[in-house]
Amino acid sequence: QVQEHIMRSRVIGIALLVLYVCGFVAANVTHIDLKPMPRARRTWHQLETVYQNRITRLIDANRRPEAAAGSGTVYLTDLEDAQYYGPITIGTPPQSFKVVFDTGSSNLWIPSESCNWDDVACWDHNRYTSGSSSTYKKNGTTFSIQYGSGSVSGFLSVDTVNIGGLSIKNQKFGEATEEASVPFAVAAFDGILGLAFVTISVDHVTPVWYNLLSQGLVTSPLFGVWLSSNPAGQNGGVLSLGGVDTSKFTGSFTYAPLTNQTYWEFALGRVAIGSTSYALNGRAIADTGTSLIAGPQTAVTALNTKLGATQGATGEWTFSSCNVLSSLPNVDITVAGKVFTLTPKGYVLEVEGECLSGFMGIDLPPQLGQLWILGDVFIRNYYTVFDYSKKAVGFAPAVVN
Repeated sequence: QVQEHIMRSRVIGIALLVLYVCGFVAANVTHIDLKPMPRARRTWHQLETVYQNRITRLIDANRRPEAAAGSGTVYLTDLEDAQYYGPITIGTPPQSFKVVFDTGSSNLWIPSESCNWDDVACWDHNRYTSGSSSTYKKNGTTFSIQYGSGSVSGFLSVDTVNIGGLSIKNQKFGEATEEASVPFAVAAFDGILGLAFVTISVDHVTPVWYNLLSQGLVTSPLFGVWLSSNPAGQNGGVLSLGGVDTSKFTGSFTYAPLTNQTYWEFALGRVAIGSTSYALNGRAIADTGTSLIAGPQTAVTALNTKLGATQGATGEWTFSSCNVLSSLPNVDITVAGKVFTLTPKGYVLEVEGECLSGFMGIDLPPQLGQLWILGDVFIRNYYTVFDYSKKAVGFAPAVVN
């Protein structure tokens, strides 16, 4: 029986990107991938500056504090509030990669040394060399993840993966031999490490998070995420595996029980401006791999219109001037009976001198109902804990830098 799932939108590159829907079938599961397309007038600029971005990020990495060995703490880099990524290593001796820690997917993949000679996305990034690792084990099963703008495909391998000082033995992952130039050629990260459930893992590969648990590498079956609101800051975010960083939030957590163990999905009470509701008794996903807050097209159009934003030809909602921030209303999102308020400063993003709404519409099949994706715009404002034991997601006010 074919099950319906939502993948997610991912903003890749400095500019905010447009979402659209593309379905694909893998392992008898139908996935609907909400994939971004770069704004055309900026794509070539991004390609021209990709090497400069890599130099900048290396300098940034040297400035950030290092995680203690075996701590399970990963310090993230924040690139223009659009990409959050952090370091992992694979193999013995370790080979270093930058990955997006994505709670909206379940697979780990990185570029392979075996990628095609003309694959710009692969050659511009760090590539895994199996022959240089004494702990490598061959698998060879092919994998493919189809996106609206192209695909990532290759084969599976097995090796030791280290994340936050925690060494996971015999982790199966994807070696990507073909990557779409758009969007991956302009991405500052090398690959993606999924932190969702095994039920949506392509080829039913055991996710990294499951192996962290089964190998006893974390003290508690949960992880916490704090994302910086200051792209120029040295510390762009913190992923805490096996716990939470108490210095990054205030007050106590409000927990929302999961309604589905595929993504980190829970009941959404309301999305509102004042007394006007734009969502009522729907569902939501907490997704670190999505830069914006995404919701049904009709609802988000009405919300952005109320805010005074206008939609551009490529789908983004833009304000006439950044001076309007002082007059914009708050947006309230109700989860588990608690109202989480986003101020204009919290939901408006400044990109290349423009101010854009952090709310984006997506077209979904009617049977999915009111589904919202609470991405980085929300998580920057509210520290998020993903509790595997409680089967719940928790939110607390984030310490904003």
